[in-house]
Amino acid sequence: MDYKELIPNNVNLKENPKLLRALERWHPRFLEWWRDQGPVAHQENEIYLRTAVSVDSSGWAVYDYVRMPEYRWGIFLAPVKSERSIHFGDYIGDGCWEDVPGEHRNELKRLIVTQGDTEPGSVEQQRRLALSAPSNYDMRNLFQVNVEEARHLWAMVYLLHSYFGKDGRDEAEEMLERRSGDPDTPRLLSTFNDPIDDWLDFFCFATYTDRDGKYQLGSLAESAFTPLSRTTRFMLTEEAHHLFVGETGLARTIRRTAQLMKENESEDVRPYGGIPLDIIQRYINYWYSVSLDLFGNEDSSNAANYFAHGLKGRFNEANRKLYPDAAAREGNYHYTVFDEDRGQLMERDIPMRRAMNAILRDAYIEDCERAVARWNKILEQEDCRLRIQLPSVRFHREVGTFGRASFDPNGNLITKDEFEARRADFLPTRADREYVKSVQFLVTDPGKFANWISPPQHGIHGRPLDFEYVRL
Repeated sequence: MDYKELIPNNVNLKENPKLLRALERWHPRFLEWWRDQGPVAHQENEIYLRTAVSVDSSGWAVYDYVRMPEYRWGIFLAPVKSERSIHFGDYIGDGCWEDVPGEHRNELKRLIVTQGDTEPGSVEQQRRLALSAPSNYDMRNLFQVNVEEARHLWAMVYLLHSYFGKDGRDEAEEMLERRSGDPDTPRLLSTFNDPIDDWLDFFCFATYTDRDGKYQLGSLAESAFTPLSRTTRFMLTEEAHHLFVGETGLARTIRRTAQLMKENESEDVRPYGGIPLDIIQRYINYWYSVSLDLFGNEDSSNAANYFAHGLKGRFNEANRKLYPDAAAREGNYHYTVFDEDRGQLMERDIPMRRAMNAILRDAYIEDCERAVARWNKILEQEDCRLRIQLPSVRFHREVGTFGRASFDPNGNLITKDEFEARRADFLPTRADREYVKSVQFLVTDPGKFANWISPPQHGIHGRPLDFEYVRL
């Protein structure tokens, strides 16, 4: 890897002058987007960031002070240990593809564009958060997430430029033209158009929406299209930190709330500058439910085709203890649906292949439940009787079978009017959001933290908590 190049890479860009020139032309447009739509503050300050310099499992990144516009966004594909063959679907045992098969061109392009569009969308959603950062440490973590999401955009743009010709180049340009929340040119997926106005939003987004990203990337990492598989495998290496930021951010918020409750013998921590657990629960209800929608319909012929053709597998597809039937031809998937004609919930079986979205979502839900268990352990440690819970998979859905009716967080069928009457109990209200914003003052002194959140247990990369992670 030549790290001195304008575009650091391990894909031998020098040997493909046409591709190199195309990406070098895209580079200034990307920087223009970053300066216009990236973080609104501290673009010229030095940030203690990690930068990918290798694809080795150990020592793949370096930590040093970097100004964000000078960050070395690069193109990195995970190594291939041996010759790959398709290991699921209809073509098990056939060789994987180094180029795009013509019959799957549109499907692969759609998968890559959809994934790629989420990356700049999240940067745009989070661009103002540094103005209310609860600590120097948290500000740095926000910027780390931002620069890596931008690098993930580079990863998808490389695939589009390399394998999809003019169509791919046009798609790459359009990713820089769409804007999160713009009424005329919004991001492709609705969740990436939702505003992220405060740090509780951000922590929930990183916990739930980025966790959806983990499972989508994991399923694409199984792809028979080897460049896509190698690209997404390396993206997962960076994605783990984003989940860490979200999950530990919520854990620290929950711990501080529990401490304030115990210190003041009151569940209402507003007078003491804390965020009440019921507000935290409503934020979780919102972001978890909208992130579930990202998995798509439970019964999906598109998902069945992606699996059959080897384009997109299940999470950890190669684990035959989890998936003994690599072709997914046997058995059915049993799940609950809402029958609009009868106005009630019913049980249904569908062929396993058509349930690929639901299977991926089930693995995601189990992962989310483990995070909630860790938060509830904190509440137990702080002698708090209250607990956090995940809402039902039926709650507040717009995509899939449960989007056709209204349900409360416990999954009980209710009328639309009843849902609206109880919305303030279920989801964040304007008053909730105004209160959360009111306690989120900017704290920049190294080692100091806002009152609504606890300090982390450890600093970054072995550094102490009072390290100057952002030089202001």
